Amino acid sequence: MISSKKKAMVVGVTGASGSIYGIKLIQTLLDVGYDVHIVISNAGWRVIKEELGWNIADRNAALNEHFNGYSGSYIYHQIGDIGASIASGSFLVEGMIVMPCSMGTLSSIANGTSDNLMTRAADVMLKEGRPLVLVPRETPLHAIHLENMLKLARLGVRIVPAMPAFYFNPKNIDDLVAFLVGKVLDTLRIEHELFTRWGDESEQPGK
Repeated sequence: MISSKKKAMVVGVTGASGSIYGIKLIQTLLDVGYDVHIVISNAGWRVIKEELGWNIADRNAALNEHFNGYSGSYIYHQIGDIGASIASGSFLVEGMIVMPCSMGTLSSIANGTSDNLMTRAADVMLKEGRPLVLVPRETPLHAIHLENMLKLARLGVRIVPAMPAFYFNPKNIDDLVAFLVGKVLDTLRIEHELFTRWGDESEQPGK
């Protein structure tokens, strides 16, 4: 059960490639004590199964396996549950992150269609003036993709493309995933130690 005393965040995971980003994000938020409201699209579940090998026959069991045992708690909302708590602006959360964000979901948010719980929750962030971060994972991009992102950026939405850096000498995929999750958390001023920042090593005081 979600505690009213903890900070809460909504995390959406769509069917774009890169479900590992969303999973790592949720685990990190839980680790630092957030209560996380999770929404996963049907396509998102399929990608999780294909990319990460999850057994999703029992979705609640899969979530318990990967998200239990942290400081924070989670609540899973069905994508079609338009009456869920996070569909209302009167329900207080710190913000929302969609990671990864498909171009279909991004388009729905940009055009205010609110056709499922994920896009409705995002619409709530916009109307209430709360932080909304989208992590698009698509390439190449055509003009409609770019126009939708520009439209959202002008509304104050933070667009953080899934573009990992290499200046910190990543050793494996986990390092690249952690970097991108860290960049998303940076946009929300959430402290973390997921990657070495530029200058952290080279600017240490002399001994």
